[in-house]
Amino acid sequence: MRIALCVLLLILLSGCASISPQFTQASVVLVDDKYLHFEKIKIESPDEIFFLADDAKGFAKQSVKNIPNPQEQIKSMVRAIFDHSDFNLLYRADANTVAQTTFENRAANCLSLSIMTYALARHLGFGARFQHVEIPEYWTRREGQRILNSHINLQIVPKQNRAYVELTRQGFEVDFDAQATRKHDKRSLLSESQVIALFYNNKGSDALLRRDDLRAYAYFRASYLADPRQAHLLANLGYLYRLNGHYAKAEKAYQLALHIDTNNLTVWQNLAFLYKHVQQEEKAAEIFTRLERKRANNPFYHLSLGEAAFEKHNWDSALDHYRKALSLDKTLHEVFFGLAKTYYELGKLKRSEHFLQLAYQKSRYQEEANVYAAKIEFLRRQMLSATPS
Repeated sequence: MRIALCVLLLILLSGCASISPQFTQASVVLVDDKYLHFEKIKIESPDEIFFLADDAKGFAKQSVKNIPNPQEQIKSMVRAIFDHSDFNLLYRADANTVAQTTFENRAANCLSLSIMTYALARHLGFGARFQHVEIPEYWTRREGQRILNSHINLQIVPKQNRAYVELTRQGFEVDFDAQATRKHDKRSLLSESQVIALFYNNKGSDALLRRDDLRAYAYFRASYLADPRQAHLLANLGYLYRLNGHYAKAEKAYQLALHIDTNNLTVWQNLAFLYKHVQQEEKAAEIFTRLERKRANNPFYHLSLGEAAFEKHNWDSALDHYRKALSLDKTLHEVFFGLAKTYYELGKLKRSEHFLQLAYQKSRYQEEANVYAAKIEFLRRQMLSATPS
């Protein structure tokens, strides 16, 4: 059974530097004196993140009522969570909420949904653990910024039940975005502290998108202290420092991130943008050249280039990049929408409608499908009104 639990690891994008393990102390990475009164920002405790009130606990118990088989209990719990008649769960990218708030709001992004499901499973006595799933670089856009997505899912194991003698305790992989996960994708276990760090990182990223830099620093700081070996978090810290003119600290944050994960292309790109910003053009150019070569066969890279060209009203370039992305992966609704909106700008409404229909067919969430359906209806009305009588 595979039902969605993914997470947005928000990394805002903005030769090789030597990478040294010396940048491992909080005093080297953190700059508390630059963000005075950060300690006044309320940070959710680990207990608050996974806390469930009586209504959520009752929901969990009801989902497995009168089901004696442990494996069937897991299936029933998961169905209850994702069955809109029982739990009208909506997907929202910015809904970084604790387990109980996710339950009450009935809206979640990937990480908050995973935290809630983990808490519900543990309350019922199931064994549950988070898994990081390695996927290709994949960006989305929020608030005019490119955001790198990562992915996690859950492994849930039935509790022991003496009424059922099992030769093995078969586990279930619960994946909120099955399209993002393939069987051969590498998985690695995540501890609770690592997931808590991801939660703080996402909260900090939300604040950074709003340019609430003090709140962003408070959450990034909490994330670093929860799990200091996060390349993505250090990249976010580096980006925050760069925005605030702390260039030496930004470089150290990026270097430490690359010591942790030397193949992290997004961190390399952040470092290249930093070098470009401080007029170290040769270092920046060397990194950009290597990045372009490594990303040549990544459809998301060409999608991102298409989005950048579209924003600059460079329609021909946008079409070229979207077509390249489509040649590499024909399942991405974002690519079809990119083609649709570009053809709309070019006045080719029939072509635009064609690709909107394909985007609708490839959408993964009901909310996405609803948006595309509304756009199709608007476009059809526009085409009708433009038809001579």
